[in-house]
Amino acid sequence: MQIWEPTYECMPREELEQLQLERLQATLNRVYKNVTCYRNKFNEIGLVPEDVRSLADLQKLPFTSKEDLRLNYPYGMFAVPLREVVRIHSSSGTTGKPTVVGYTRHDIRTWSNLVARFMTAAGVTHDDVVQIAFGYGLFTGAFGLHYGAEAIGASVIPMSAGNTEKQIMIMQDYRTTVLVCTPSYAITIADKMEKMGVDPKSLSLKVGLFGAEPWSEAMRKEIESRLFISATDNYGLSEIIGPGVAGDCEEKCGMHIFEDAFLPEIIDPETGAVLPPGSVGELVLTTLTKEAFPMIRYRTRDITSLDYAPCACGRTLVRMRKTMGRSDDMLIIKGVNVFPSQIEEVLFAIEGCEPHYQLVVDRQGAMDVLEVRIEVTENIFFDEMKRQRAFLEMVEKRIDSVLGVGATVKLVEPNSIPRHEGKADRVIDKRRV
Repeated sequence: MQIWEPTYECMPREELEQLQLERLQATLNRVYKNVTCYRNKFNEIGLVPEDVRSLADLQKLPFTSKEDLRLNYPYGMFAVPLREVVRIHSSSGTTGKPTVVGYTRHDIRTWSNLVARFMTAAGVTHDDVVQIAFGYGLFTGAFGLHYGAEAIGASVIPMSAGNTEKQIMIMQDYRTTVLVCTPSYAITIADKMEKMGVDPKSLSLKVGLFGAEPWSEAMRKEIESRLFISATDNYGLSEIIGPGVAGDCEEKCGMHIFEDAFLPEIIDPETGAVLPPGSVGELVLTTLTKEAFPMIRYRTRDITSLDYAPCACGRTLVRMRKTMGRSDDMLIIKGVNVFPSQIEEVLFAIEGCEPHYQLVVDRQGAMDVLEVRIEVTENIFFDEMKRQRAFLEMVEKRIDSVLGVGATVKLVEPNSIPRHEGKADRVIDKRRV
């Protein structure tokens, strides 16, 4: 089992915490001096960087939210002059202006190295041919994986997103061994292969690195069984660095967070209180090595939990479980918190359900209603009414038992739900309209 940087990835916890404290203090000094937003936030609560003498003092610091980034658009959160910034990326501005992030030359090197860590942990080596089917552009995903693969010495095919038939042709002709894309696009590729009569076993694929959206263990099994690869998860977000915050090792029992570069906490999304290890809550991250765009206690809105138990792979880094969705795209239906990934787990376990679904939330009078649209195999869709009814009731019962809230299930024919080449848009919430 390969480890890219054993010095940091296998560091004893005591040494790691000492390193984190030193890097945290240096980061706080930098933001207090160079970022007006942080200086104002610290001054408001009467805190100076010197007040942080232990990692426990991290809780004294204020959170950073997406709103802070919007208020300081475009360059207000940068901690270095623009002439030192060699790259500018931004995250999609689904609500208002996008979030702008910058990288110094050193940040780019750090980024490449962190991505190389999780790619190596997934089993990628310098002998591999890596096909990147993320969209290139302002989105950080494609560039992060591109740099990481090049750092390892692998051959990179910067294919970008879309044009599924061409993706498959290139996999065949260029003998791609590693696929990089969203998990939902991996399913789209598998569907297209079936239609084209391409046997995935005839390809050279061995590993998939899938990220940029939450996905379930059931979806992992689905991808692995259809593409005959090892499907690994990785985690990152533009505001923190892009991909390279955490990634699966070959044990696949949680993604190792690179704690020498990022300090993780789990908080209660409602109260902001820090929760004890093992609790499920919102992930908060503080960057420890970023020059251009350091973030202090950034609220990711991603729901997960942290496991500090040793991993069989030999890495001492904490593991985060697959994100269960987001505290802000978490649907609250009849007072119950519902994550799309919970429904996905149910559907993947039912024979006859296709891996394509959509959740439609609406309000009838004062009552929230949830409709789950599921693609089913043709023989179920065209089955006699009585058997179709029994199948519907069984799915509704399973969803109800997992979520604790009832849903109406609507069966739709194969290929009727739109396919996505990037992140899948699983939820239509009509209540906000």
